[in-house]
Amino acid sequence: MTNIIGGENRKTPLYKKHIDLGAKMVEFGGWEMPVQYSGIIDEHNTVRNFAGLFDVSHMGQVFVSGNDALNFLQKIVPQDISNLSVGKAVYCQLTRDNGGIVDDLIVYNLGDSLYLIIVNAANIEKDFAWFIENSKDLDVLIQNKSSDYSMLALQGQNACKILEKSGFNISDLPKFFSIIKTVLLGKSVFLSRTGYTGEDGFEIILKNDDVSEIWDLLLEYGQEFGIKPIGLGARDTLRLEAALMLYGNDLDDETTPVEAGLSWSIPKSKIDDYNGKVVIKKQLEVGVAKKLIGFVMTERAIPRHGYEIYYKNNKVGIVTSGGYSPTMDKNIGMGYVDTKMGIGVDSDIQIMVRNKLYIAKVIKRPFVQKRYKIS
Repeated sequence: MTNIIGGENRKTPLYKKHIDLGAKMVEFGGWEMPVQYSGIIDEHNTVRNFAGLFDVSHMGQVFVSGNDALNFLQKIVPQDISNLSVGKAVYCQLTRDNGGIVDDLIVYNLGDSLYLIIVNAANIEKDFAWFIENSKDLDVLIQNKSSDYSMLALQGQNACKILEKSGFNISDLPKFFSIIKTVLLGKSVFLSRTGYTGEDGFEIILKNDDVSEIWDLLLEYGQEFGIKPIGLGARDTLRLEAALMLYGNDLDDETTPVEAGLSWSIPKSKIDDYNGKVVIKKQLEVGVAKKLIGFVMTERAIPRHGYEIYYKNNKVGIVTSGGYSPTMDKNIGMGYVDTKMGIGVDSDIQIMVRNKLYIAKVIKRPFVQKRYKIS
Protein backbone atom coordinates (compact mmCIF):
# COMPACT_ATOMS: atom_id res chain seq x y z
CA MET A 1 0.00 0.00 0.00
CA THR A 2 1.22 3.51 -0.73
CA ASN A 3 0.49 6.79 0.98
CA ILE A 4 -0.56 8.21 -2.38
CA ILE A 5 -4.11 7.01 -2.91
CA GLY A 6 -5.74 8.57 -5.93
CA GLY A 7 -6.95 12.14 -6.45
CA GLU A 8 -5.02 15.36 -6.62
CA ASN A 9 -4.09 15.39 -2.93
CA ARG A 10 -2.41 12.52 -1.15
CA LYS A 11 -4.38 10.45 1.33
CA THR A 12 -3.04 8.41 4.22
CA PRO A 13 -4.09 4.77 4.67
CA LEU A 14 -6.43 5.98 7.45
CA TYR A 15 -8.42 8.29 5.16
CA LYS A 16 -11.60 6.17 5.27
CA LYS A 17 -11.28 5.78 9.04
CA HIS A 18 -11.33 9.56 9.38
CA ILE A 19 -14.40 9.86 7.17
CA ASP A 20 -16.20 7.15 9.15
CA LEU A 21 -15.38 9.02 12.39
CA GLY A 22 -17.00 12.15 11.00
CA ALA A 23 -13.80 14.12 10.52
CA LYS A 24 -13.79 17.37 8.60
CA MET A 25 -11.09 16.94 5.96
CA VAL A 26 -8.90 19.73 4.60
CA GLU A 27 -5.90 20.09 2.30
CA PHE A 28 -2.63 20.40 4.21
CA GLY A 29 0.75 20.35 2.50
CA GLY A 30 -0.70 18.46 -0.46
CA TRP A 31 -2.51 15.92 1.75
CA GLU A 32 -6.17 15.29 2.63
CA MET A 33 -6.03 15.43 6.44
CA PRO A 34 -8.56 15.59 9.29
CA VAL A 35 -8.69 19.08 10.78
CA GLN A 36 -11.21 18.14 13.48
CA TYR A 37 -13.64 15.47 14.67
CA SER A 38 -15.60 16.63 17.76
CA GLY A 39 -14.24 20.17 17.58
CA ILE A 40 -10.85 21.83 17.97
CA ILE A 41 -11.33 23.06 21.55
CA ASP A 42 -12.75 19.74 22.76
CA GLU A 43 -9.90 17.83 21.11
CA HIS A 44 -7.31 20.26 22.46
CA ASN A 45 -8.59 19.84 26.03
CA THR A 46 -8.74 16.06 25.57
CA VAL A 47 -5.00 15.95 24.86
CA ARG A 48 -4.19 18.31 27.75
CA ASN A 49 -6.29 16.34 30.24
CA PHE A 50 -6.42 12.77 28.94
CA ALA A 51 -4.96 11.48 25.64
CA GLY A 52 -5.36 11.92 21.92
CA LEU A 53 -4.44 9.90 18.85
CA PHE A 54 -3.22 11.73 15.75
CA ASP A 55 -2.69 10.44 12.21
CA VAL A 56 0.58 12.09 11.18
CA SER A 57 1.30 9.75 8.28
CA HIS A 58 1.87 12.79 6.06
CA MET A 59 5.25 13.27 7.75
CA GLY A 60 8.29 11.94 5.88
CA GLN A 61 10.69 9.17 6.87
CA VAL A 62 14.20 9.16 5.40
CA PHE A 63 16.77 6.51 6.38
CA VAL A 64 20.49 7.30 6.20
CA SER A 65 23.19 4.61 6.39
CA GLY A 66 26.72 3.84 5.24
CA ASN A 67 30.29 4.46 6.32
CA ASP A 68 29.90 8.23 5.95
CA ALA A 69 26.40 8.51 7.44
CA LEU A 70 27.67 10.42 10.47
CA ASN A 71 29.88 12.72 8.37
CA PHE A 72 26.91 13.47 6.13
CA LEU A 73 24.66 14.40 9.05
CA GLN A 74 27.41 16.50 10.62
CA LYS A 75 27.58 18.49 7.39
CA ILE A 76 23.87 19.28 7.03
CA VAL A 77 22.83 20.26 10.60
CA PRO A 78 24.37 22.55 13.28
CA GLN A 79 23.76 19.94 15.98
CA ASP A 80 26.57 17.56 16.92
CA ILE A 81 25.30 14.15 15.83
CA SER A 82 28.53 12.53 17.04
CA ASN A 83 27.14 12.99 20.56
CA LEU A 84 23.85 11.27 19.71
CA SER A 85 23.77 7.90 21.46
CA VAL A 86 22.09 4.83 19.97
CA GLY A 87 18.39 4.90 20.74
CA LYS A 88 18.31 8.68 21.20
CA ALA A 89 16.82 11.51 19.15
CA VAL A 90 17.74 15.15 18.63
CA TYR A 91 15.86 18.15 17.26
CA CYS A 92 17.79 19.65 14.33
CA GLN A 93 17.63 22.36 11.71
CA LEU A 94 18.61 21.63 8.11
CA THR A 95 20.56 24.74 7.13
CA ARG A 96 21.81 26.48 3.98
CA ASP A 97 25.11 28.32 3.54
CA ASN A 98 23.36 31.58 4.52
CA GLY A 99 22.19 29.97 7.76
CA GLY A 100 18.58 29.85 6.53
CA ILE A 101 16.50 26.83 7.45
CA VAL A 102 15.55 24.34 4.73
CA ASP A 103 13.45 22.42 7.28
CA ASP A 104 13.45 21.39 10.92
CA LEU A 105 13.88 17.71 11.66
CA ILE A 106 14.10 14.98 14.24
CA VAL A 107 17.15 12.72 13.81
CA TYR A 108 17.15 9.29 15.48
CA ASN A 109 20.21 7.10 15.96
CA LEU A 110 19.04 3.52 15.30
CA GLY A 111 22.52 2.00 15.70
CA ASP A 112 24.99 0.33 13.29
CA SER A 113 25.44 3.61 11.35
CA LEU A 114 21.70 3.77 10.61
CA TYR A 115 19.75 6.96 11.22
CA LEU A 116 16.11 7.89 10.76
CA ILE A 117 15.16 11.45 9.85
CA ILE A 118 11.58 12.70 10.24
CA VAL A 119 10.86 15.58 7.85
CA ASN A 120 7.86 17.84 7.42
CA ALA A 121 5.18 16.69 4.99
CA ALA A 122 5.32 19.61 2.57
CA ASN A 123 9.14 19.43 2.42
CA ILE A 124 9.72 15.73 1.71
CA GLU A 125 10.82 16.17 -1.90
CA LYS A 126 12.73 19.39 -1.20
CA ASP A 127 14.58 17.88 1.74
CA PHE A 128 15.42 14.67 -0.10
CA ALA A 129 16.87 16.67 -3.01
CA TRP A 130 18.94 18.67 -0.51
CA PHE A 131 20.18 15.45 1.09
CA ILE A 132 21.28 14.07 -2.26
CA GLU A 133 22.99 17.33 -3.24
CA ASN A 134 24.96 17.32 0.02
CA SER A 135 25.95 13.65 -0.16
CA LYS A 136 28.25 13.88 -3.17
CA ASP A 137 31.58 12.05 -2.74
CA LEU A 138 30.33 10.44 0.50
CA ASP A 139 29.79 6.74 1.14
CA VAL A 140 26.19 7.15 2.28
CA LEU A 141 22.86 5.59 1.32
CA ILE A 142 19.86 7.91 1.58
CA GLN A 143 16.46 6.22 1.24
CA ASN A 144 13.18 8.12 1.15
CA LYS A 145 10.72 5.56 2.56
CA SER A 146 7.92 8.02 3.23
CA SER A 147 5.51 6.11 0.98
CA ASP A 148 6.18 2.86 2.84
CA TYR A 149 5.51 4.06 6.37
CA SER A 150 2.66 5.56 8.34
CA MET A 151 2.95 7.43 11.61
CA LEU A 152 0.69 7.85 14.64
CA ALA A 153 1.11 10.20 17.59
CA LEU A 154 -0.31 9.16 20.96
CA GLN A 155 -0.15 12.25 23.14
CA GLY A 156 -1.31 13.26 26.60
CA GLN A 157 -0.96 12.50 30.29
CA ASN A 158 -2.62 9.09 29.86
CA ALA A 159 -0.47 8.01 26.90
CA CYS A 160 1.68 5.75 29.11
CA LYS A 161 -1.38 4.05 30.61
CA ILE A 162 -2.74 3.28 27.16
CA LEU A 163 0.52 1.78 25.96
CA GLU A 164 0.79 -0.27 29.13
CA LYS A 165 -2.70 -1.65 28.56
CA SER A 166 -1.55 -2.47 25.01
CA GLY A 167 1.13 -4.70 26.53
CA PHE A 168 4.12 -2.38 26.24
CA ASN A 169 6.53 -2.03 29.17
CA ILE A 170 7.07 1.71 29.62
CA SER A 171 10.38 1.06 31.39
CA ASP A 172 11.73 0.04 27.96
CA LEU A 173 11.34 3.65 26.81
CA PRO A 174 11.59 5.80 29.95
CA LYS A 175 13.14 8.99 28.58
CA PHE A 176 11.76 11.68 26.31
CA PHE A 177 13.50 11.89 22.92
CA SER A 178 14.40 8.21 22.78
CA ILE A 179 13.42 5.45 20.33
CA ILE A 180 13.34 1.66 20.10
CA LYS A 181 12.39 -0.89 17.48
CA THR A 182 9.85 -3.16 19.11
CA VAL A 183 6.62 -5.11 18.70
CA LEU A 184 3.41 -3.29 19.59
CA LEU A 185 0.10 -5.14 19.45
CA GLY A 186 1.71 -7.80 17.29
CA LYS A 187 3.20 -5.37 14.77
CA SER A 188 6.81 -4.36 14.22
CA VAL A 189 7.19 -0.63 14.90
CA PHE A 190 9.64 2.13 15.67
CA LEU A 191 8.35 3.62 18.91
CA SER A 192 9.70 7.01 20.00
CA ARG A 193 8.93 9.10 23.05
CA THR A 194 8.48 12.33 21.15
CA GLY A 195 5.65 14.63 20.15
CA TYR A 196 4.47 18.04 19.04
CA THR A 197 2.00 18.99 21.78
CA GLY A 198 4.00 19.88 24.88
CA GLU A 199 2.61 16.77 26.60
CA ASP A 200 4.15 13.41 27.33
CA GLY A 201 3.57 10.97 24.51
CA PHE A 202 4.77 8.68 21.78
CA GLU A 203 5.09 8.53 18.02
CA ILE A 204 4.66 5.19 16.29
CA ILE A 205 6.24 4.57 12.88
CA LEU A 206 5.03 1.44 11.16
CA LYS A 207 4.27 -0.13 7.80
CA ASN A 208 1.19 1.13 5.97
CA ASP A 209 -0.49 -2.27 6.04
CA ASP A 210 -0.37 -2.33 9.86
CA VAL A 211 -1.56 1.16 10.72
CA SER A 212 -5.34 0.62 10.53
CA GLU A 213 -5.30 -2.21 13.06
CA ILE A 214 -3.05 -0.32 15.48
CA TRP A 215 -5.21 2.81 15.15
CA ASP A 216 -8.37 0.85 16.03
CA LEU A 217 -6.77 -0.98 18.95
CA LEU A 218 -5.28 2.13 20.52
CA LEU A 219 -8.65 3.87 20.36
CA GLU A 220 -10.26 0.77 21.89
CA TYR A 221 -7.72 0.34 24.70
CA GLY A 222 -7.71 4.06 25.38
CA GLN A 223 -11.45 4.43 25.92
CA GLU A 224 -11.22 4.12 29.71
CA PHE A 225 -8.48 6.75 29.70
CA GLY A 226 -10.49 9.32 27.74
CA ILE A 227 -8.78 8.97 24.37
CA LYS A 228 -10.19 10.61 21.24
CA PRO A 229 -8.96 10.98 17.65
CA ILE A 230 -7.43 14.42 17.19
CA GLY A 231 -7.16 16.55 14.06
CA LEU A 232 -4.66 19.07 12.76
CA GLY A 233 -6.60 22.00 14.23
CA ALA A 234 -5.91 20.95 17.81
CA ARG A 235 -2.41 19.88 16.86
CA ASP A 236 -1.74 23.49 15.88
CA THR A 237 -3.24 25.04 19.04
CA LEU A 238 -1.35 22.54 21.21
CA ARG A 239 2.01 23.22 19.56
CA LEU A 240 1.41 26.99 19.67
CA GLU A 241 0.76 26.91 23.44
CA ALA A 242 4.01 24.97 23.82
CA ALA A 243 5.75 27.55 21.53
CA LEU A 244 6.86 24.81 19.14
CA MET A 245 7.86 26.02 15.68
CA LEU A 246 5.90 25.39 12.50
CA TYR A 247 7.97 25.35 9.32
CA GLY A 248 6.60 27.78 6.76
CA ASN A 249 5.28 30.02 9.53
CA ASP A 250 7.94 30.49 12.20
CA LEU A 251 10.85 29.00 10.23
CA ASP A 252 11.90 29.43 6.60
CA ASP A 253 14.84 29.66 4.21
CA GLU A 254 15.54 33.28 5.18
CA THR A 255 15.53 32.73 8.95
CA THR A 256 18.46 31.29 10.91
CA PRO A 257 18.20 29.09 14.01
CA VAL A 258 19.69 31.91 16.11
CA GLU A 259 17.04 34.38 14.95
CA ALA A 260 14.38 31.77 15.75
CA GLY A 261 15.56 31.52 19.33
CA LEU A 262 16.99 28.05 18.83
CA SER A 263 20.52 28.85 19.99
CA TRP A 264 19.98 26.41 22.87
CA SER A 265 20.03 23.58 20.34
CA ILE A 266 23.33 24.58 18.71
CA PRO A 267 26.49 23.37 20.50
CA LYS A 268 29.25 25.98 20.31
CA SER A 269 31.82 23.22 20.72
CA LYS A 270 31.01 21.41 17.45
CA ILE A 271 34.25 21.19 15.47
CA ASP A 272 32.91 19.78 12.20
CA ASP A 273 32.01 22.20 9.45
CA TYR A 274 28.34 22.46 8.46
CA ASN A 275 26.22 24.48 6.07
CA GLY A 276 25.84 28.01 7.42
CA LYS A 277 28.38 27.62 10.22
CA VAL A 278 30.15 30.92 9.50
CA VAL A 279 26.89 32.90 9.63
CA ILE A 280 25.47 31.06 12.64
CA LYS A 281 28.68 31.35 14.68
CA LYS A 282 28.86 35.08 13.99
CA GLN A 283 25.24 35.55 15.07
CA LEU A 284 25.92 33.62 18.26
CA GLU A 285 28.79 36.00 18.97
CA VAL A 286 27.42 39.40 17.91
CA GLY A 287 23.64 38.96 17.87
CA VAL A 288 20.92 39.18 15.24
CA ALA A 289 18.82 41.82 13.52
CA LYS A 290 15.50 40.12 14.28
CA LYS A 291 14.26 37.85 17.02
CA LEU A 292 11.21 35.73 17.76
CA ILE A 293 8.91 36.85 20.57
CA GLY A 294 5.78 35.47 22.18
CA PHE A 295 2.84 37.68 23.14
CA VAL A 296 -0.66 37.58 24.59
CA MET A 297 -3.39 39.90 23.40
CA THR A 298 -4.68 42.26 26.07
CA GLU A 299 -7.44 43.53 23.79
CA ARG A 300 -10.05 41.38 22.10
CA ALA A 301 -8.51 40.40 18.77
CA ILE A 302 -7.00 37.28 17.22
CA PRO A 303 -3.49 37.55 15.76
CA ARG A 304 -2.91 35.61 12.55
CA HIS A 305 0.09 34.65 10.44
CA GLY A 306 1.22 37.63 8.37
CA TYR A 307 -0.29 40.36 10.57
CA GLU A 308 1.96 43.36 11.23
CA ILE A 309 3.51 44.06 14.64
CA TYR A 310 3.90 47.65 15.86
CA TYR A 311 5.82 49.15 18.76
CA LYS A 312 5.20 52.76 19.78
CA ASN A 313 3.26 53.15 16.53
CA ASN A 314 6.21 51.99 14.38
CA LYS A 315 6.02 48.80 12.34
CA VAL A 316 8.67 46.50 13.79
CA GLY A 317 7.81 43.00 12.66
CA ILE A 318 5.37 40.34 11.56
CA VAL A 319 3.24 37.69 13.25
CA THR A 320 4.27 34.17 12.28
CA SER A 321 1.81 32.08 14.35
CA GLY A 322 -1.25 33.08 16.33
CA GLY A 323 -4.68 32.06 17.53
CA TYR A 324 -6.84 31.20 20.49
CA SER A 325 -5.33 29.32 23.44
CA PRO A 326 -7.99 27.04 24.98
CA THR A 327 -5.82 26.39 28.04
CA MET A 328 -5.24 30.08 28.79
CA ASP A 329 -8.57 31.26 27.37
CA LYS A 330 -6.62 34.05 25.67
CA ASN A 331 -5.41 34.93 22.19
CA ILE A 332 -1.68 34.39 21.79
CA GLY A 333 0.95 34.59 19.08
CA MET A 334 4.58 34.56 18.04
CA GLY A 335 6.38 36.81 15.62
CA TYR A 336 9.68 38.37 14.58
CA VAL A 337 10.59 41.90 15.62
CA ASP A 338 13.52 44.25 15.04
CA THR A 339 16.02 43.70 17.86
CA LYS A 340 17.13 47.34 17.77
CA MET A 341 13.77 48.40 19.20
CA GLY A 342 14.59 46.88 22.59
CA ILE A 343 11.38 44.88 22.82
CA GLY A 344 11.43 42.35 25.66
CA VAL A 345 9.26 40.53 28.17
CA ASP A 346 6.47 42.82 29.51
CA SER A 347 6.81 45.24 26.58
CA ASP A 348 3.50 46.46 25.16
CA ILE A 349 3.20 46.00 21.41
CA GLN A 350 0.35 46.38 18.93
CA ILE A 351 -0.99 43.96 16.32
CA MET A 352 -2.65 45.29 13.17
CA VAL A 353 -5.94 43.40 12.79
CA ARG A 354 -8.22 44.50 9.95
CA ASN A 355 -6.61 47.95 9.74
CA LYS A 356 -6.85 48.59 13.49
CA LEU A 357 -4.13 48.31 16.14
CA TYR A 358 -4.79 46.11 19.18
CA ILE A 359 -2.56 45.99 22.27
CA ALA A 360 -0.62 42.87 23.23
CA LYS A 361 2.00 42.16 25.89
CA VAL A 362 5.24 40.27 25.27
CA ILE A 363 5.52 37.25 27.58
CA LYS A 364 7.99 34.46 28.14
CA ARG A 365 7.61 31.32 26.03
CA PRO A 366 6.27 28.66 26.23
CA PHE A 367 2.79 29.99 26.90
CA VAL A 368 1.79 26.75 28.66
CA GLN A 369 4.34 24.73 30.61
CA LYS A 370 5.49 21.58 28.85
CA ARG A 371 4.76 18.37 30.73
CA TYR A 372 7.20 15.81 29.39
CA LYS A 373 7.63 12.88 31.77
CA ILE A 374 10.33 10.41 32.66
CA SER A 375 8.89 7.18 34.04
